[in-house]
Amino acid sequence: MPCPDPDALFPMNGESHTVFLKNVISRPTIRVGDFTYYNDPEHATAFEERNVLYHFDFIGDALEIGRFCALATDVQFIMNGATHALGGISTYPFNIFGHGWEEGMDLSTFLTSQKGDTIVEHDVWIGRGATIMPGVRIGSGAIIGAYSVVTKDVPAYTIAAGNPAKVVKQRFHPDEASRLLEIAWWNWPIEKITRNLNAIRGADLAALERAV
Repeated sequence: MPCPDPDALFPMNGESHTVFLKNVISRPTIRVGDFTYYNDPEHATAFEERNVLYHFDFIGDALEIGRFCALATDVQFIMNGATHALGGISTYPFNIFGHGWEEGMDLSTFLTSQKGDTIVEHDVWIGRGATIMPGVRIGSGAIIGAYSVVTKDVPAYTIAAGNPAKVVKQRFHPDEASRLLEIAWWNWPIEKITRNLNAIRGADLAALERAV
């Protein structure tokens, strides 16, 4: 059964404005699932350099994005390297300028302020210009409004918006959301997904459960 090729760089008839994101990632600390795409009319292939900021190897934090996510233009992920040490009187990063200022720097003081990996689960839509702060987890099926600043975890199947982003709507009743997470259609073989697109795109949860 035909379906898009997840290994295609430009999956929309070769148009350069949209990439299957995993195919432009080279860092081992960024992991992206199949069919997740990023749209940017000018810089779609430069996501790793332009959209994942302050991501330094010595910190070791990871960005994980699941399958079937949709990322709009100028979405940015601020990683833990943007965080300054908070354990002293000043937060100024004297050590990075060298010339003697690096002496006596206790890296452990800096690392205690880190917030861990940033995780976007599956089937998440992130609107244009949204900013995701370090250590946030966005649950499957969630929607992030355009130009939002996400500072805290966003539950699955909710809509969050604003600065700081807050949940403004539940997409489904909690029981329905739990059933959808149990179905986890994004983990099905691609042939099964293709056969059941109408159920996945539709609003009939019972029909999707029958497809399981």
